[in-house]
Amino acid sequence: MAFDLKSISRNDNTAPPRLMVYGVEGIGKSTFAAGAPDPIFILTEDGLGSLDVEHFPIAHSLDNVMDAIGALYAEDHPYKTVVLDSLDWLEAIIHREMEAKHDAKDLAYGKGAMIAAQQWRDVLDGLNALRNDKQMTVILLAHNTIKRFDSPEVEPFDRYQPKLQERSNAVVREWADAVMFANYKTIVKKDDVGFNKTVARGISSGERMLFTTERPAYMAKNRYNLPDSIPLSWDAFANAIK
Repeated sequence: MAFDLKSISRNDNTAPPRLMVYGVEGIGKSTFAAGAPDPIFILTEDGLGSLDVEHFPIAHSLDNVMDAIGALYAEDHPYKTVVLDSLDWLEAIIHREMEAKHDAKDLAYGKGAMIAAQQWRDVLDGLNALRNDKQMTVILLAHNTIKRFDSPEVEPFDRYQPKLQERSNAVVREWADAVMFANYKTIVKKDDVGFNKTVARGISSGERMLFTTERPAYMAKNRYNLPDSIPLSWDAFANAIK
């Protein structure tokens, strides 16, 4: 196809969002996802607690996950949101199956990470089909870890990021329209300890927040021009995205 002025179009992308939400354990990531319109959960762990939501049986293999995605694509249903809970448990499944199928030499020198990344792309392609053809919002949930970040501009520092292998993390992060970090709001208070010295300490207000913009302390991004932080609730996110 030759490019000319007739081939120009205007971007009018109103597709449902693709979200990745990660954060500290027990903060309410699943509750956030449960507040989305008509959700169906694909579970790789038993993390729903007392949440009253519809879900597939817990997936113990990658095929289970792909079967659930395939069923949502092929069959008529009332669901408007698909939630994958959680990414790090799915990654454990991917690596377990990968190690069972391949010799150690086949996974050496970064080859294993490349194989795992391709399997992540297969999952994301399936979720893209649900988003594009079935108009479903996609929410991916993950736990967090703290890792050293080697910045080219300043000294290395620690920060929160999703609990995924680096290459897989990059694949999912690039795919998502928003990567949001769920944590408690922290206020820094400085106390005078005498001799013209102060000590800073963090105090949590107990307020649960979604942090949407990259900061040295955590990995985040969004394509929606969201505020830097919003309350951890679907209604707050939906209002912000509008």
